[in-house]
Amino acid sequence: MELNLQKPIVFFDLETTGIDIVNDRIIEFSFIKIHTDQSEETWTQRVNPGMPIPPKSTEIHGIKDEDVADKPLFKDVAKKVAAFIEGCDLGGFNSNKFDIPMLAEELARADVDIDLKKVRHIDVQTIFHKMEQRTLEAAYKFYCQKDLTEAHTAEADTRATYEVLKAQLDRYKDVDFKDKAGKISQPVINDIDQLAEFSTQNRNVDFAGRVVYNNDGEEVFNFGKYKYTPVEEVFEKDPGYYSWILNSDFPSYTKRVLTAIKLRKMMQ
Repeated sequence: MELNLQKPIVFFDLETTGIDIVNDRIIEFSFIKIHTDQSEETWTQRVNPGMPIPPKSTEIHGIKDEDVADKPLFKDVAKKVAAFIEGCDLGGFNSNKFDIPMLAEELARADVDIDLKKVRHIDVQTIFHKMEQRTLEAAYKFYCQKDLTEAHTAEADTRATYEVLKAQLDRYKDVDFKDKAGKISQPVINDIDQLAEFSTQNRNVDFAGRVVYNNDGEEVFNFGKYKYTPVEEVFEKDPGYYSWILNSDFPSYTKRVLTAIKLRKMMQ
C-alpha cells in the first residue's frame, strides 16, 4: 500500500561512531524523500566525523577511518541536509529514540536552525514492536519476505524501513490497534497523523527525553533531583540549576528547549 501523503516524507538512517548523541558523530546518512505523487529522491552521503571510529562501531557498519578521511565534515553539508528535509515529515527505524535526536544534535552543532519537533515522526520500529516484537532484519523478512543482505548500511536500512512501513499498511489495514497496544481504538488507516501518534512511545519535550510533558501538559524534568517537577517551578526556586545544565554535558537541543522555557517564563 502506498502512503497517503499531504506533504513529502523523508525516511532516513544514520551510521555513527556510537550511540551517545552528545559525544558521537554521524559518519553516513541516507535519505529517501517520498513526494506526494510517490516519486522518490535518494541522497546517501558519508561524512568525516572529525574523530576516530571505534572498532566496535566498525564491526557493525563496516566503515573505517580511511573510508571517510577525504569526506566533508557534517557541518559542511548541514545546510544542504536541512534544505532536503525542510517541509517534510520524517520516518525511520528506531528514529524517535536515536536518529532524529542525533540528527538534531548535529544540525545544532553546525548552527543550522531547523526545528524537527514541528514535523510528524513515523517510527516504523515502534509500530513493529507493538505489533510483532522484532528487529529490522526480522521485520523485513516478516513483512516483505526478503532477506536484508546489506544490513547496517545506511541506504539498505533506509530502503528496508520504507518498504516495511508500506507492507505494514497492507497487513494491518483491518486490525484494531487497541487490541495490541490500547492506544488507537480504530483500524489503522493510511494517515500520517495516526501513524505518527501510534509510533510515538513517550511525551518528550526534547528529543533525549530529559524533559517530558506530565498529565497536565506541563514541561517537567525527567531526571535528577527534580524529576517530575515542573521546569518553570525549578527555575524559579533554584536558578542555578539552569546554569548547571548549560555548563554540563547535556544535548544542545535539550539546552535550547530549557532556554526557551526560561525565556517564556521571563516574558510572562
